[in-house]
Amino acid sequence: MQPQGPTTERERHLVLDLLRGLALMGIALANFPEFALWTFLAPEQQAAMPTAAVDRVVRFLQYLFVDGKFYTIFSLLFGVGFSLILARHGRRLFLRRMLILVAIGLVHLLFIWNGDILTLYALGGLLLTLFTPLSDRRLLLLALALILLPVGLNALTEFRGVDFAGPFYQQWWRVADARGITEQNFATWLRDATDYPTMYAFLQQGACERLWEFVEGHRLPKVLGLFILGYLMGKNRLYARLREIPMKPTFFASAIVGFPLSVVYAWSAVTDKPWGLTAHSLLYALSVVPMALAYVSAVCLVLLRWPEARLFKLISAPGRMALSCYIGQSLIGILLFYGVGFGLGTTFGLIHAELVALAAFLVEVVLSRLWLLRFRFGPLEWVWRMLTYGRRFPLTK
Repeated sequence: MQPQGPTTERERHLVLDLLRGLALMGIALANFPEFALWTFLAPEQQAAMPTAAVDRVVRFLQYLFVDGKFYTIFSLLFGVGFSLILARHGRRLFLRRMLILVAIGLVHLLFIWNGDILTLYALGGLLLTLFTPLSDRRLLLLALALILLPVGLNALTEFRGVDFAGPFYQQWWRVADARGITEQNFATWLRDATDYPTMYAFLQQGACERLWEFVEGHRLPKVLGLFILGYLMGKNRLYARLREIPMKPTFFASAIVGFPLSVVYAWSAVTDKPWGLTAHSLLYALSVVPMALAYVSAVCLVLLRWPEARLFKLISAPGRMALSCYIGQSLIGILLFYGVGFGLGTTFGLIHAELVALAAFLVEVVLSRLWLLRFRFGPLEWVWRMLTYGRRFPLTK
């Protein structure tokens, strides 16, 4: 008989929560330049900032060490989580959980922040169930093919003129024009939006923009491929067999491949893709996954060496309530940078935005640790679980 409740605290594996916490830190580093509206500024506006010289270095380092790497880790961990839920509760409950996540993601996308990734993750999770009957070998080949598929699609765009996202791009600007959003006021709209209706007008066009980004960037096959890799890791319980895995060779092999390619990818990104879109997307695919695996194996090695380190328990706290912390980062960004809050958007250089991201993550570490001393789940995790299982769970310990 299958258990009738969610995974208990005792059944959790520290490595998964620790990696999830570190992934949240990386996601904050990736997202806060957009919260700060720095990415909305034209290149000449970025170059006119007092921090411009430092920002150029930080931008290169961001592409080298952050861009795509922590998003990959987070995606792999989603896949591991899918394997645990499917094994423990079966397909029906898993599908219900994903449908609820679609609803949460849409609320986040439409009413809070247009950079939402939860909707895409939920759709990828729904598609994942189509492939779980396949053998491990076929799943691995499928995952690699999906991760590389955007390279082929970008080649069709670059060399054959195939426009996958044109209609979505047109709809994006059609909605923006209807709300008075132009290229001239685009960067400052959210900074100057002192009430929610004005902010919501931007969110409406932003939802169309996000859809265009998903299609134009071929995000779904990438995510689905990473989910399948994570599903295989979880299915084979690699997270519970760390001492059986040749972790040091895994780290060195991943780093030897991933780091040099990440250097080239970062240079390509900051020099506006000098070899073209296809070569740039190939560099992304070949650098991001190995670097993410190097990060994961490095964390596992350190954890095996010092399994009782207090720092790991602190960082794992936000990992145990990742949904709440992910949405929480959006709320912090809005409070600091949008006109409905302190209105600091477009005034921060990239270096300052990244420092704020680290500070926001540290705040979440402290608050998560304090919250979990008294409560069993994060607030959004609690709601998500009750909606999934259709019954109430006690929140307090």
